[in-house]
Amino acid sequence: MALNCMVVDDDKMSRLVIKKFIDKTDSLVLTHDLDNTKEAHDILLGESANDVDIVFLDIEMPGMSGLELVKDLQHAYNVILVTSKKEYAIEAFEDSVADYLVKPVEYERFMKAVNKVKENLEKAKAIAEQEDHIYVKSDGKLFRLSYNNILFVEALADYVIFNTASGKKHIVHHTMKGIEKRLPESIFSRVHRSYIINRDKIEKIEDLQVFIGEKTFSIGASYKESLMDKFNLL
Repeated sequence: MALNCMVVDDDKMSRLVIKKFIDKTDSLVLTHDLDNTKEAHDILLGESANDVDIVFLDIEMPGMSGLELVKDLQHAYNVILVTSKKEYAIEAFEDSVADYLVKPVEYERFMKAVNKVKENLEKAKAIAEQEDHIYVKSDGKLFRLSYNNILFVEALADYVIFNTASGKKHIVHHTMKGIEKRLPESIFSRVHRSYIINRDKIEKIEDLQVFIGEKTFSIGASYKESLMDKFNLL
């Protein structure tokens, strides 16, 4: 599976180098080519669905810096920082970026960073599938939620809400993209830009709508095929 990439750098030539590396790599696809962090912020943290897997991000940018954007992303994305200066490295890794590339970037070093992201993604998926629960931080406390207790997750601005079978709701400062990566694909599916559902809780599907208890979810066009592929249909 190809990984979708966003490049964010106000230096045109620097963007061109990373774009050429992406084009050269069969497992990567360029989906966003941006010269400012504001647009990147709006895309990555907006309500509209996006499919970005890796963000190649410059640090010293006009307006919002790359490190400020990283903090807002709340670890929802794999970010590879690309910069001409080394002094930001410690702060960058404290914010859990995937890797840190110093310009001028060589292709071999670029691929080392990409492979690290691939390993991170595979590890996250493996962990999610092996566990039967997830820990969420809400109201300053950590709550252990079994997958079986989660009915659906919904987006609320910069937060997500875990709705449970027991009736308890947990509001978490995170992105839907980040939560989607943390939940096992064998159980959960994104059906709309604002909803992730537990497929085991579905009662019926009718007219592109999913019914779970008293809640009805419209299936977004971009999610229909992926959702239906998960079912054992007669």
